[in-house]
Amino acid sequence: MSKEIIIQGLTRAGKPFRPSDWVDRMCSTYASFGADRKLKYSPYLKPKVVDGVRCLAVDMKLKDVNPEGYQQLMHFASENNLNVLDDTGTSIEVPQ
Repeated sequence: MSKEIIIQGLTRAGKPFRPSDWVDRMCSTYASFGADRKLKYSPYLKPKVVDGVRCLAVDMKLKDVNPEGYQQLMHFASENNLNVLDDTGTSIEVPQ
């Protein structure tokens, strides 16, 4: 099993997903405030740019730590027909 999956900002039809800040929105949804009162992204979600496309890297540990959150992300990817890649860069069916 992959250690990480990538949700691309491209639909399976190859069109850019809008809004363009969707990655930041997803990361902030799972963020929390630290003791220093600064917003910190979850260690399980990271914004990434892969081949010039904004993407969301999802650490598969999220599935164990926050199963509901993981399911919400997978539902989001499925509903928006987003391309999901395994850690080798191969397009995969959205894991459930």
